[in-house]
Amino acid sequence: MTDRRDFIRIAAGTAGALSLYASGLGAAPPRPASRKLNILILGGTGFIGPHQVNAALERGHNVTTFNRGRRAGMYGERVEELIGNRDPDVDDGLSTLEGSREWDVVIDNSGYVPRHVRASAEILKGRCQRYLYISTVAVYDFDSATMEFPESGPLAPLADKSVEEVTGETYGPLKAECDRIVRDVLGDTVTVVRPAYILGPGDTTDRFTYWVERINKGGDVLGPSQRERPVQGVDVRDLTDFVLHLVENGTTGSFNAAGPAYPREGMLWAIRGTTSEPVRFHWPTPELIEEMELSMPMMDWGGRGPVSFGNEASIAAGMSYRSIAETAVDTHAWWTAQPAERRENPRRWMTPEQEKAALARLG
Repeated sequence: MTDRRDFIRIAAGTAGALSLYASGLGAAPPRPASRKLNILILGGTGFIGPHQVNAALERGHNVTTFNRGRRAGMYGERVEELIGNRDPDVDDGLSTLEGSREWDVVIDNSGYVPRHVRASAEILKGRCQRYLYISTVAVYDFDSATMEFPESGPLAPLADKSVEEVTGETYGPLKAECDRIVRDVLGDTVTVVRPAYILGPGDTTDRFTYWVERINKGGDVLGPSQRERPVQGVDVRDLTDFVLHLVENGTTGSFNAAGPAYPREGMLWAIRGTTSEPVRFHWPTPELIEEMELSMPMMDWGGRGPVSFGNEASIAAGMSYRSIAETAVDTHAWWTAQPAERRENPRRWMTPEQEKAALARLG
């Protein structure tokens, strides 16, 4: 269990990071970009896409999206929609991207399968000035000798190039291969952004949201094991601002979009500071979590040791990170405004019954 003395100790250790990376509430509206860009977004309707689309429009850019059309019309007449499929062999595939039309910038949010990514990269080669690929910090080779990964760190190999099914085990290697492909096909026009856990309003994974809502409920909270281990995330709005900053300035290279490395308990205490509900944290062992098959969103790197991702390059290129507390407040406001059906069916959450049983085991 953690009491107020633990809170003071953790707060002292994380205060520096909070002040360094916090951004002010009530920020001024975005200024128009110095040059209007024609932007093609591959995807655009999931978690990060709507943030990108709306921010780009606010800055005066023209936006076209390419996706399967499952949410056709969500932007009205403000956005041109191209309907197709990333798999060139399904339905009409990439046919709506064919031709000689050019864009200033392509932002690739939906590239998960190497064959798909190569096909779209080859079609768009020579028809865009900048191609920004949203990769992931999961691309790094966690079987290498290091667990600290700057952007120059080794990428995971994809042993079987025929694999296309995206699973927990294949996600990282598949994205690593996509990462390589866009740089190989498009050369020095490419920017690669590798986010850590993406947090904030609109999150479709419900990972960070679990901790926000559980802590806001108050009472005895089952935290993760190995509470001193680092966890890193990035607010979706900070990621969006960084992506637009890079494309507007023509910045190329590879960048980790990973906020400061908080200890796991530090992140939970930062969320705790946003609610007046009394909270008592309890810390299980890894063995108990495994035995009871408990879900610990954001807290599991597949049994690996402590993993951290350098963010010096992204900060030097203009990235800024708001505080965990601000992200928590805004996530809570977004979640409580969701329809009841959505709130009653979260993803990846530990059930109250599971938590109660685990707490009973801790005594």
